[in-house]
Amino acid sequence: MNHRILLSLALAFAAGAAQAYTLPTDSAAHATHHDNDSTGIGGDVTDLKEVSIIQHIGFRRHAGAENAFTIGQKEMFRAACCNLGESFQTNPSVDVAYTDAATGAKQIKLLGLSGTYVQMLAETLPAFRGSALPYALGYVPGTWMKGIQVSKGTASVKNGYESVTGQINIDYLKPEDEPHAHFNLFGDTKTRVEFNADANFHLNDKLSTVVMGHFDKTFEEHDENNDGFYDRPRARQLNLMNRWKYASDAYIFHGGVSSLHEKRQGGQMEHAGMGADAHPRYQIDIEADRIDAFMKHAFVLNPENGTNIALMTSGAFQSLDALYGHKAYGVDERNAYASLMFETNFHSVHNLSTGLSLQHDYLSQRLRLTEGRVPLGREKETVAGAYAQYTYQPSTHLTAMAGLRIDDSSLYGTFLTPRAHLKVQPADFITLRLSAGKGFRTTHALAQYNNLLASGRQLAIDDHLDQEEAWNYGASANFYIPLFGKTLKLNAEYNYTDFRHQTVVDYDSDPERILVTNLNGDSRSHVFQVDASYPFFKGFNLTAAWRWNDVKTTYGGRLRDQILTSKYKGLITASYETDMRKWQFDVTLQLNGSGRLPDGYPTGLSHTSGNRYKAFEQLSAQVTREFRHFSVYVGGENLTGVRQKQSILNAATPWTSAFEPTLVWGPVHGAMAYAGIRITL
Repeated sequence: MNHRILLSLALAFAAGAAQAYTLPTDSAAHATHHDNDSTGIGGDVTDLKEVSIIQHIGFRRHAGAENAFTIGQKEMFRAACCNLGESFQTNPSVDVAYTDAATGAKQIKLLGLSGTYVQMLAETLPAFRGSALPYALGYVPGTWMKGIQVSKGTASVKNGYESVTGQINIDYLKPEDEPHAHFNLFGDTKTRVEFNADANFHLNDKLSTVVMGHFDKTFEEHDENNDGFYDRPRARQLNLMNRWKYASDAYIFHGGVSSLHEKRQGGQMEHAGMGADAHPRYQIDIEADRIDAFMKHAFVLNPENGTNIALMTSGAFQSLDALYGHKAYGVDERNAYASLMFETNFHSVHNLSTGLSLQHDYLSQRLRLTEGRVPLGREKETVAGAYAQYTYQPSTHLTAMAGLRIDDSSLYGTFLTPRAHLKVQPADFITLRLSAGKGFRTTHALAQYNNLLASGRQLAIDDHLDQEEAWNYGASANFYIPLFGKTLKLNAEYNYTDFRHQTVVDYDSDPERILVTNLNGDSRSHVFQVDASYPFFKGFNLTAAWRWNDVKTTYGGRLRDQILTSKYKGLITASYETDMRKWQFDVTLQLNGSGRLPDGYPTGLSHTSGNRYKAFEQLSAQVTREFRHFSVYVGGENLTGVRQKQSILNAATPWTSAFEPTLVWGPVHGAMAYAGIRITL
């Protein structure tokens, strides 16, 4: 494909790209108040230079008041980073796992809690809401991302009120990057093939664009445990994105549009259940179409003190049609967002950020069960809000940040969101952080949990679900300890989340139904984590981490461990890079602790004891060979071969209430090998 064809394709997808919100490293001790700018387009040019940190191995900690870190592209490429859901394999803080064995849906867990409590952002704009949640981790190709910023606990009020356990902000490739063309071809032993391509063009010194394309497909059926069901659906996805940037001295524009089509086919294998008295084959078919668009306008009023005004808007449309056996669910969802922001350093140590926001969600849903179509009302919510945030930084050793939001929801009325963060650096080798704040969330239950319709149980949702509300408190300490001529990086942190209102998914109270209800009692999470990293010799770095989770929720009047949540997690990851960076070797070992299974879960199954699943380990490894314009990588996942052999309960009787594919606690697949090539022109 020549330059003219690529340029024509770029123009055809229209309307621009956004500069990412970048988090500085701890080494940026001279960071200005511009580091707190979440518009992604405010601040001065030092922000643009800081994105180069993501090329280093490992994740880098935020220099600001929040407990945050950046996962760079180099870190992601240490494993088979095919999409967002596979970008955290070497990270000790974020867990990603299948939520069911029938649809391939995955979810993030942060601070021991479901990813529904993590605010998803695409360069500081809300992303993947409502019906996109069960499958969104597969919607962002790994090669499209320049980095991922993770903030733990309640984050800044600038980006909304929805962060309860944290924020994950996706930083895409930039139009203004050095002109390039990248290509990536990937294949694994499960017959999944993936192709990615991206290229950017500088049309003049002010205008640039980037075009990104992705295609993946799983070709063959797989049934390792011989239960007659696909181990993962056969999937096909086509994903395209185009982004633009225009920058002058006083005005910056970013805009973009993306389009996605995905189809998943799963359920019983075609030969399953054949015979004279056989039931119909249990099928799962999920088809999604999605369009996203956004624009950012920044007006630089005074570059000397960082005074600027920014207007940011985004919109998304998602159409989902899903068949789960005899149950059919469909939704047409529209999300719109607008934010007007003002920021200034009115003194060398004082920063003020204020803004207005408007969020609108609209869902038109369809549901058909065995007994016929179920009438559903249209769900919609409009939330108008305003915020103010003040940051005080008299020196690099102290940063204090406090913010307050006031929002008015068309469903729940007016509510306040206070948040505060404090960073103290009493010495060069230690940094202490404290945080406290509130988070809120609206549950669109059927859209967000539609994959639970794959269960043979009835999905019973309360007529009125409260707005979820929780307090989060955090404390962390980072140490940089000189040891044998090198630096030992040590981090210890504790987070406590206390729910006042919560939507609870209850498998315990009724063996015939999955209940989605309001919390009636206490719900809380205590999470303690310690991790350390040390470069033992040139090119070799070892990271070790341990996390303890104590997550309890009230089910049927009893405060109990949350189901399918491991009590602890251990991680060791080793990375070695040879001289001249020609070879890269990476190995990661995870130890996942035991967790509670719901009442009524069959006893005597492999890798379970009583009402708990046992601890299990997973090993992954990758070797990368770098050449001048391309690299070749070969690796394997779950090399220990541990898997949940009964990932679908009562697979032989899928048309009964005993059929249960949604209770997944471990790997669904055995060992898998993969290989790929990355080309840079």
